[in-house]
Amino acid sequence: MRPASPWAATARRWRLRRRDRGGIAIEAAIVVPPVVGLVLLAVAAGRVQTTAATVEAAARAGARTATLQRDPGAMNQSARDSAFAALRQQGVSCRDGDVRVEKGTLDLPGGPVDTVKVRVACDVELADLLGGPSGVPVTKHLVGEFTSVVDRYRGT
Repeated sequence: MRPASPWAATARRWRLRRRDRGGIAIEAAIVVPPVVGLVLLAVAAGRVQTTAATVEAAARAGARTATLQRDPGAMNQSARDSAFAALRQQGVSCRDGDVRVEKGTLDLPGGPVDTVKVRVACDVELADLLGGPSGVPVTKHLVGEFTSVVDRYRGT
């Protein structure tokens, strides 16, 4: 019997390595798509959350603008204009946008105070949020609401 040559051991190692070739590519093909999908889902959730905060800010701006009006009849229009301007400034385009203004009274120990409640509803296309192709029929309904006290000393 002949002793095994050192070349035979090297050849055996090369044959074992050849069987493992492409294993990393297969693992990457299996693992990468779900990971990329999770990252894109996180980005989409962040964009929706940011847009929801913008809708809330628009409701605050509308309510505050309405409470500063001297003429109670001008409250509705000024609240609408201010809310839509806040949405436009942040780049939010509503497919169906609605601003509702409700006047109310808050009873406090020092006497009643007038309030203005502004509710902003906005249907935003997810394609707008994610920068994808427009025309995708998937929308997110976002609502923001804020109540502000009318300034007693605003003058008449």
